[in-house]
Amino acid sequence: MTYTRRGFLGLTSAAALGAGLSACTGAGTTSSGGATAATSNNLRLFTYEDDTTIGLLKAQVKKFDEQNGTTTTVDSLPGSGAAVYPDKLRTELLGGKGPDVWRIWGGQIGSPFAKAKQALDLAPYYSKYGWDSTINAAAISGMTFDGVKTGVPFIALGIGAWYNKSLFAKAGVSAPPTTYAELEAVNDKLVAVGVTPLATGGKYGWHVMRLFEYLLEHTAGPELHDKLLTGAESWDRPEVVEAFALFKKWQDKKWMPQGALGLDPADVEPGYVQGKTAYTITGPWTEAQAILSAKKPSTAFGTFELPTDQKPSRHSGFVEGYMINAKSGNADKAAALIDFICRPEAQKAMQITASTVKGAEPDPKALPLAAEWAQKYAGNPFYTIQDQAFPKKEADQYFSIQSDLLQGSVTPEAAAKKMQEIVSAWAKG
Repeated sequence: MTYTRRGFLGLTSAAALGAGLSACTGAGTTSSGGATAATSNNLRLFTYEDDTTIGLLKAQVKKFDEQNGTTTTVDSLPGSGAAVYPDKLRTELLGGKGPDVWRIWGGQIGSPFAKAKQALDLAPYYSKYGWDSTINAAAISGMTFDGVKTGVPFIALGIGAWYNKSLFAKAGVSAPPTTYAELEAVNDKLVAVGVTPLATGGKYGWHVMRLFEYLLEHTAGPELHDKLLTGAESWDRPEVVEAFALFKKWQDKKWMPQGALGLDPADVEPGYVQGKTAYTITGPWTEAQAILSAKKPSTAFGTFELPTDQKPSRHSGFVEGYMINAKSGNADKAAALIDFICRPEAQKAMQITASTVKGAEPDPKALPLAAEWAQKYAGNPFYTIQDQAFPKKEADQYFSIQSDLLQGSVTPEAAAKKMQEIVSAWAKG
């Protein structure tokens, strides 16, 4: 599936305007007075599907309509992402013209719709369709808020290391590291032979964030890391200071590119494919977008879960799924549509390579590395990627702290204190 993290972060207002913000409303949507709309055979699905894949989704929706006597309108805001799409959706819902079904990310992007009870409690449909047994349990937890299942995840993307085998060999590295100390040793070996280890860019903040959140998982461990993300524990503590210190160390030892803070992730991330850097921290989409698009053989590259020295072994991850409008008069039909889309045959037809649905795993012949990642690591638990763990305002403040730290204007201790101020204010608010 064509998907990038950059596709929904660091967006401009021009991109939003170019996408076109108008949307038609089906008869089965919320009435302007906020009451539940009348039942009909008309559905509306709102998504941010890319222009290159929207046709695949529409083809499956058409099949559903033909089998169920429904008429479903599919509206998309391509390229809008988390900077625009949730606000557009929220405006529609508050104005009484929300869709019956919408696609959304998990974490703090999807959470507000659940907490505002704009999204329906899907527990009855989980029972009816058996989604608990057909969909990855870890992914379901990513769309469960305050114990309520308000989303059906169909994509679960894990973030790991994707590396260039020839550059590892050049540095005398015969196998991926299995401990954090080994990873640092690999970095030193790469630098010694003139190779920059990590391809990362600090522009927009979210790409270099992947390194820090990994370091925090290493120093804090799963239980504390999760509590930090919700404000249940203070950030002003030794484990966080240590993570920030290691973050600075990665820059100072030249384990990331010179001037990384100013680099655009879209430009620097594919460096591991081009032979400019040894590895990057990214998700399975990189095989199609960076390796295959460069007409390179997948066999020249490998992937591994970044070693944390913690139990259980976890990686950064995020989910995407569908929610149903709590005011829709067509909840049953909307749930049936979601069930249809979340069947293995539909997922494969839509070319979703990181599906949560059992039986829809990546084709190892077409995408051997994505398939390998899914087989080895997709079943492992994950911590919520930090730009979804925090609301946008707090995430932007967090990115600013990262930048200040790497520029040397704040110490690790000061960064930890500042993060506590930000998260504490959000958690209390």
